[in-house]
Amino acid sequence: MEFSGAKLALFLGDDLVVIRRDDRQDIPWPDHWDLPGGGREGNETPRDCALRETREEVGLTVDADAITWANSYQRPHGTVWFFAAHLPYRTRDLIRFGSEGQGWRLMTPDDYCDHPKAVPHFAEQLRHYLAQNGSSRPLDGKTPRC
Repeated sequence: MEFSGAKLALFLGDDLVVIRRDDRQDIPWPDHWDLPGGGREGNETPRDCALRETREEVGLTVDADAITWANSYQRPHGTVWFFAAHLPYRTRDLIRFGSEGQGWRLMTPDDYCDHPKAVPHFAEQLRHYLAQNGSSRPLDGKTPRC
């Protein structure tokens, strides 16, 4: 399968793990809020790519069974995969930020989708996921705006 990279909308409880990209002009979307993920290495699958990048960027080993949704879409540099996974909120205590980016935080899906520095095509994919699944909060029945 040919693809260029993969991203993971990683929910810890109700919130998303987001990473503030480095503020360098030689990278796409400098100083924007990003999601864990990145470019493909070798012959890895899209899912393996997203999980490896998540481990490298925030130190979390996410089990493949935690992924609840997958979607591929086209970008100028090729096919990109977008996944969603849900873990308990207490998982935040296990995060160990990697060497790329300025930092991380938890953000509500609404805040991410509305944020002027959210990477637009990731916010669009998140909206697509939420529209298909009704909510990022499957147990409480509330639907976020985005």
